[in-house]
Amino acid sequence: MATSVKSFGLYRFLEDQQIKRASKNQHSSSLFTLRSGRIAWQEGEGRGEPWNVHRLTLYCTVDTRLWTAEGTEQVKQEKAAEIAQVLTKTKEKGNLNENQQAFIQRKNSTLTRINNPFPRPSQPLYQGQPHILVGVSLGLEKPATIAIVDAIASKPLTYRSVKQLLGKNYHLLNRQRQEKQRTSQQRHSAQKQAAPNRFGESELGEYVDRLLAKEIVAIAQKYQASSIVLPKLGDMREIVQSEIQALAEQKCPEFLEGQRNYAKQYRVSVHNWSYGRLIECIKSQAAKVGMAIEEGQQPVRGSPQEKAKEIAISVYHSRSKT
Repeated sequence: MATSVKSFGLYRFLEDQQIKRASKNQHSSSLFTLRSGRIAWQEGEGRGEPWNVHRLTLYCTVDTRLWTAEGTEQVKQEKAAEIAQVLTKTKEKGNLNENQQAFIQRKNSTLTRINNPFPRPSQPLYQGQPHILVGVSLGLEKPATIAIVDAIASKPLTYRSVKQLLGKNYHLLNRQRQEKQRTSQQRHSAQKQAAPNRFGESELGEYVDRLLAKEIVAIAQKYQASSIVLPKLGDMREIVQSEIQALAEQKCPEFLEGQRNYAKQYRVSVHNWSYGRLIECIKSQAAKVGMAIEEGQQPVRGSPQEKAKEIAISVYHSRSKT
């Protein structure tokens, strides 16, 4: 259960809820590691029983800083400062009515509960250089590419392709793709015959993700990066479609029918990587060393290296503005 950010976050949330109830709400829910969650119904294609074709997916958002005592202290200080600012502005109005006085009382109660944090293990905070970031671009042909960027100079220090990240284990990537394609063909054949189609995948893909995540975080530590910048998961559909379209235009310039055929064949031959799983692995590995994770919008055009560089620089500038 504790091997992924999602499952660990849910387990920690359960513990926090039990502590909060046992203390008669003397703890603040704003210090829960689990910040949000939603269940999505994803419709698949093909025939067969609905529970074999479609699936429910749980999406969770966690604040990894709240996994440690040191990170929790950071969050406490941020929230305390926000509450103090709100209280000061409210009191400056003078002649407060009953609602405003009740509001001040609630804020003071919240401040008291924030100063009573949930028990957390101690782990020294990772200290990176604020202007050094690791941008990660995700794609169909190359699942992960990174750029270590000096954001002040707006220049890359180095790049790493998926082949370089995996090193001697690179052959596992092709093996996993072949396995996924074979499983997909078996499932499609079974769906056409309305037969059971529970063809599960092996753990090879998850193993490759862990290898990638471990290497990405190790490189980030080597260059003393302040954070790892990941693309927003919701943008992946557009990113993949843009990548396929760019390849089709390059392969069949000024021939629309050829581009459509190429794109269709390419989708069949190269299956989408489990980007959500890879992102979770990177977050989990970064949390182990106390490294921050940021999110940005990955450009849809450019090489994987350019995309990784641009997402890091973009997030740095957005960070500076806020």
